[in-house]
Amino acid sequence: MDDSDTSAILPEEFTSPSADEVPDSGSVSPESEVVDTSSCSPVCPGRPLFPCPLPVSVEPVLFLSMFSLALQMPLNTQYLWDRISENVGFNGTKGGGCRNSSGPPDPLEKEVETLTAHWSLYISLAGFAVGLLMVTLLGSWSDRGGRRMVLIVPSVGLALQAGVYLVVMYLRLPVGWLLAGRLLSGLSGDFNAILAGCFAHVADTSDPNNRTFRVAVLEACLGVAGMLASVIGGTWRRSQGYINPFWLVLACNLTAALYAFFLVPESVTPDPSARLFSRQHHQAVLRLLGPRSQGGCGPQLWLYMLCFFLVVTVHFGSRELFVLFELSSPLCWGPELVGFGSAAQHLSYLSSLLGLRLLRRHLDDSWVAVLGLTSNIAALLVISGATTTELMFTGYGLNFLSMASTPVLRSKLSKLVDPSQQGALFASVACVEGLCSLVASGVFNSLYPATLHIFKGFPFLFGAITLLIPASIIGTMRCREMKADHGTS
Repeated sequence: MDDSDTSAILPEEFTSPSADEVPDSGSVSPESEVVDTSSCSPVCPGRPLFPCPLPVSVEPVLFLSMFSLALQMPLNTQYLWDRISENVGFNGTKGGGCRNSSGPPDPLEKEVETLTAHWSLYISLAGFAVGLLMVTLLGSWSDRGGRRMVLIVPSVGLALQAGVYLVVMYLRLPVGWLLAGRLLSGLSGDFNAILAGCFAHVADTSDPNNRTFRVAVLEACLGVAGMLASVIGGTWRRSQGYINPFWLVLACNLTAALYAFFLVPESVTPDPSARLFSRQHHQAVLRLLGPRSQGGCGPQLWLYMLCFFLVVTVHFGSRELFVLFELSSPLCWGPELVGFGSAAQHLSYLSSLLGLRLLRRHLDDSWVAVLGLTSNIAALLVISGATTTELMFTGYGLNFLSMASTPVLRSKLSKLVDPSQQGALFASVACVEGLCSLVASGVFNSLYPATLHIFKGFPFLFGAITLLIPASIIGTMRCREMKADHGTS
């Protein structure tokens, strides 16, 4: 890593000028907006109480939050399944896709599946609906009020959710109480607020030329955390049940909140007069994407946002089906191979980070994103027709650059808006990401059973075709930029 990259990653007290912080009357020079950290007291809003000596800033917050989320998500579904099975008197186990049974399906098992799916949907929708309003509020407010609170408050909310889940497990309360924990998390902004705060913080503290790599480092944190949680969660649940893993979830979220409070430097100048509950915050998000956005970049924002939506939807949708595809015929994988497959999926985050680091020395970010989408398309095409273990892992191998496109898109979106709008932008991106999860579940989980008897891998083929749209948009926009540059030169 060269010196410029190292300096961009060090967690100094960076600040960026914020147009929203300047009083309406008169103009203020950019120098007057920067926090003079040299004269800060230890409790100055722009400086953490104990500056971290390591070359990291918000990466541990995102890692811990993602680890706790990835650890608890499969456990939530399994806990619902077990509790509902007890309530309806079902003593069977959920069979794999290769089970050979000529008898009629057990009506109790069908009831358990239906109730589990319904409660999972209720809990997800409750958190998403409440979190959608709060993340836009918190994200836009952070442009004036500061980034650290947008990291601390959601982490505390996720810890409260884990606490409610532990109470439900200890006291064996009805599963409906899990909804209360999810609502508490949603009211604090949920994980999407942490995403928005972390990416906005990196946008504040990074040089535009190095921003794509910094964003890719954050995304690599997501992948590594998800890989570790997927390896640990299943084995731990089988050996010790649900309660101990949820204590770790609680500890991770509290640690993330404490780290953000004590060690993360503030990246914008906090405005004490900034109010949290104000319509102006939601209006700022609407202005951001409106026709009169900063510099007239509204159309470009919408196109890049569309690309981001399509790419992330395909990522989420295909990932939900991989395990089901592997468990069923003709692959019929066991738990060990499924674990190796999950690890191979998450390794694409690290390989994409390395590929992005190397390719950006010779290629523009847009072409790196197109190469990443090409890698993803090739992988989905191979997986759609995979009938052997070797072919399936070949598909995972071709997926090595698939995660290079999303950091490029986040970075391009960040560069299109004013520094004072980074919080509103990444709050919007986080909401789009939450919407992607819902759309991906609905579309891909509907396509799979509908096309099972025609072509089992059709959802993956559909995903590959869908990715041609963002690849075409990104390539076309880059070609137009190159033409414009040649025209002005």
